[in-house]
Amino acid sequence: MSSHTLQLALVLLAAAVFMVAVFRYLNLPSILGYLLVGIVVGPHALNVGADSVGARHLAEFGVVFLMFSIGLEFSLARLYRMKRLVFGLGLAQVLGTMLLAAMLVWLAGLPWYSGFALGGALSMSSTAVLSKLLAERLELESTHGREVMGVLLFQDLAVVPLLILVPALSSPASELAEKLMWAGFKAAIVLTVVVFLGQRLMRAWFFIVARTKSAELFVLNVLLITLGLAFVTELAGLSLALGAFLAGMLISETEYRYQVEDDIKPFRDVLLGLFFITIGTYLDLRVVAENLLWVLGFLALLIGAKLGVTWGLSRLFGASSGTALRSGLWLCAGGEFGFVLMAQISESQLLAPSQLQIVLAGLVLSLLLAPIIVHFSDRIVMRFVAAEWLSRSMQLTTLAAQTLEATKHVIVCGYGRTGQHLVRFMENEDVTIVALDNDPERVSVAAQKGEPAVFGDCSRRETLIAAGIMRADVLVITFADTHVAMKILHHAHALHPELPVVVRTAEESDVDKLVSAGAAEVVPEALESGIMLSTHALALLGVPMSRVIKRLRSTREQHYTVLRGAFVGTAYDEGPAMPEAEQTRLHAVRLPAEAHALGKCTAEIDLAATGAGLSGVRRHGGKGVVGPDERLQVGDTVLLMGSESAVIAAETLLLTGQ
Repeated sequence: MSSHTLQLALVLLAAAVFMVAVFRYLNLPSILGYLLVGIVVGPHALNVGADSVGARHLAEFGVVFLMFSIGLEFSLARLYRMKRLVFGLGLAQVLGTMLLAAMLVWLAGLPWYSGFALGGALSMSSTAVLSKLLAERLELESTHGREVMGVLLFQDLAVVPLLILVPALSSPASELAEKLMWAGFKAAIVLTVVVFLGQRLMRAWFFIVARTKSAELFVLNVLLITLGLAFVTELAGLSLALGAFLAGMLISETEYRYQVEDDIKPFRDVLLGLFFITIGTYLDLRVVAENLLWVLGFLALLIGAKLGVTWGLSRLFGASSGTALRSGLWLCAGGEFGFVLMAQISESQLLAPSQLQIVLAGLVLSLLLAPIIVHFSDRIVMRFVAAEWLSRSMQLTTLAAQTLEATKHVIVCGYGRTGQHLVRFMENEDVTIVALDNDPERVSVAAQKGEPAVFGDCSRRETLIAAGIMRADVLVITFADTHVAMKILHHAHALHPELPVVVRTAEESDVDKLVSAGAAEVVPEALESGIMLSTHALALLGVPMSRVIKRLRSTREQHYTVLRGAFVGTAYDEGPAMPEAEQTRLHAVRLPAEAHALGKCTAEIDLAATGAGLSGVRRHGGKGVVGPDERLQVGDTVLLMGSESAVIAAETLLLTGQ
């Protein structure tokens, strides 16, 4: 390795690490960080060699592994379920954008096929950015969320034929039809052979490799298959990316898909980062500055045209004005595949260098604006779609009417599998439930079964008010999304500070953050899974069931404040069932302004005389933060433990002193 090559590698790594860290901190797509690195180190700025032929060839493998990942996510069953959105709205959006671009370019005096290729690049939106935003905002199952995912899925699939089409468009008009037909014929032959013959061979070969139990051999095998099929398709006169897509599609139908996805991710991310750096080297900021008005004009045209096309097609497919506008706002910016196709447009010389600069700059700016547009999409819809106000008001009115008589109820946020199990468990104790979910199909099915699920976005303040949060006794967040849970906790604390909130989380590392935000109790998935796995394993090993249950109780007492001390006594031990009135229970008492216990320490109150025990004291919806020597305040919740008569006597003592 020459010193110049090492210097180039170090410069790119240092710049990439710094810029990606900055963009991650600002919660912006890391793609923009890579593009900025390319701009800075490219031939139009520092010129450290990032545009060298070797770097560009290496960067092409980033696209190969990206297409391989898309192939891994390719699912015929999923496509069939969403066929109307994918092959209806998605196909129409891509073709509509391409035709509009071809017409505008032709009117500007350029060849129509340049506009056709440009339209393919501009029709793309960012799958990585938008899918993440949909998940964070709990809108994946919303009407516009499904439209957005359907269009994104078709866009990912459309890249495959576009990668074949764009290079062919640079051919003379007399040869264009022949080249396209020949490329399509070869693609069909390769696709048929690989799909019908390759799937069985792939599963058998992976089984042989997996039997060696060598992680190193497994990774090498994945690289061999990916690059091998890419090489085969290139020999056939097609693109490397098509072969990689086919390799991913074949592996997606095997049981090794998830292991392969984890193994390939580091290669994909690093090489794809290098690809975006090389795209950045195309940008000449001097030329962009000289044509700034053209760049801003193109940006406005791009966003406006894609918004208009998506809105019109969504309405044509039966969506409401509000849903159509939301879908248009989500999809109006450019995407990472747009840069992939722009690289081919540049190499095929379908656009002049100055035109290429304007388009690339507009795509970069649109990608930067995408999260901002999404953030304000609701306000924009509310501002310009009058019917959306009425629809939102009707939803809230319906929700308020359904929960009007609910008092001392439990609000369940999320009616997925966890929420459904929780509701059924609590209904056995005759607890009143209001379950909120923003998936209309799930709510409709639940309503047909007579289950207490109502439509509403639990992350919205007005939805929680309509669900009767001021009258509720407990709120439970059943989905493991810390970002949304923090938002709900903020609203809950502002509306009903004393309301205890139970939160589910995926990671134990988020427990302290959620508790600090006001969660009364946090249930980590990893902890509960570990507890149940270990108890089943101990039972199968022959450990006495009493010891297994004791261990289970002990572990949960250590992690959950509300349950601490709740498993004391013989009421939970094996033996004859005790009368319900004598069984130990947990009882919460919130201290009003006139309570006798105010200003006293718990150590000064003789709860033992009532027969009840003290499990803890929770202040302002938080975890047990009040020590035995601290004075009780208005709004503190005292957790009592004992029989029915004991906790009633203890509550009377706390409130009246008798």
